[in-house]
Amino acid sequence: MELHLKIIGWLLIVLSLVHVGFPRYFNWKKELGKLQLVNKQMMGVHTFFIALVVLMMGVLCLVISPDEMDSSLGKKVMLGLFVFWFLRLCIQFFWYSPKLWRGRPFETVVHIVFAALWAYLSIVFLVLWLR
Repeated sequence: MELHLKIIGWLLIVLSLVHVGFPRYFNWKKELGKLQLVNKQMMGVHTFFIALVVLMMGVLCLVISPDEMDSSLGKKVMLGLFVFWFLRLCIQFFWYSPKLWRGRPFETVVHIVFAALWAYLSIVFLVLWLR
């Protein structure tokens, strides 16, 4: 399981860095131009802090030792990470409309890849919590 935790660590670090490109990719300058200033700024701040939390999760996965993982605190952290990523997996299917990806090849691939990633993260953290 240590190998899976290291893989997850690097995947989460990359995922956090991907957030840097969100404003450009999603054309936020134009799309958010219609919003009040507070709403525009909240999008930027929330995106930054989501990226920061994901980065910190990734670093934690890289530096945590097996003894720390098996401690009482480590088990609680693994449970928290499982809940976080399992809820993200559920949101992938029950919050986002299929209209965003169905019939659109690139978006369908992205949907499948991220659903698989959220499932992988959930399973690894669940197993680490249960062992």
